[in-house]
Amino acid sequence: MSDELDTARWRLRLYIAGGSPRSIAALANLKRVCEEHLRGPCELEVIDLVKAPERAQADEIVAIPTLVRRLPPPITKIIGDLSSKDRVIVALDIETMA
Repeated sequence: MSDELDTARWRLRLYIAGGSPRSIAALANLKRVCEEHLRGPCELEVIDLVKAPERAQADEIVAIPTLVRRLPPPITKIIGDLSSKDRVIVALDIETMA
């Protein structure tokens, strides 16, 4: 498993609040974007701040859901349920196929 993490081109961390509707929507929307638009290996870590509130400090999370792109640099944050696919693609700087 460590080999997979070392070769991941994309490292995304999604902070959610349990099973809230916005958290569920954010995860579903992110999975859809990943499947449709990300090329190469992708590591997705989902952090539930209801279960581990101390984890919010690492990425300075002030609102949830929040997506943090760890790789490729620079680190980027997107707040919200990720329902605007175009906004997510632009914010993550994903090169789309024309």
